[in-house]
Amino acid sequence: MKKIIYLFIIFFSLENKYIMAKDIMIMKLKDGVVEIELYPDKAPNHVKRFKDLANDGKYDGVVFHRVIDGFMAQTGDVKFGNSNSKDFNLSLAGTGGSNLPNLKAEFTEIPHVRGTLSAARSADPNSANSQFFICFESAPHLDRQYSVFGKVTSGMEFVDKIKRGDPNSGAVKDPDKILSLKSK
Repeated sequence: MKKIIYLFIIFFSLENKYIMAKDIMIMKLKDGVVEIELYPDKAPNHVKRFKDLANDGKYDGVVFHRVIDGFMAQTGDVKFGNSNSKDFNLSLAGTGGSNLPNLKAEFTEIPHVRGTLSAARSADPNSANSQFFICFESAPHLDRQYSVFGKVTSGMEFVDKIKRGDPNSGAVKDPDKILSLKSK
């Protein structure tokens, strides 16, 4: 009986580790590696979109086009913000998205705290597509207004090194970029 219980515990531990591993993303920045835990139980459509775009290489080379010190770093414009693409246009970065339809909002009670990943959107709550931002600090005014879908679990010190933009608009000249972003 003890062997069965022991085997069950080992199996459950391995199974649980496998389940968790599929919802971990690795983002490489110029200064180091950032690990991100995703929340598929809270924002399943945003997580699926993020993982699909990342694993297709769509985020590789995408710039952090809007970075406001003490607030957040925004990226994810796979159309105009991808420095590896013929369509790259820094002046338009932040206005594009993927060729997929926009996502409906998935608001939760998860607060916007340091390290939170949340979907960027226009004034329409159902307009998120590919862009996202990472909070440098708590931003409670965004809670239940934007779809939180993950959080940085390690490497936030590398996110902190992302080049800041204009203090008012956040626009960044010669911005840092995502070197690669993939599932762990």
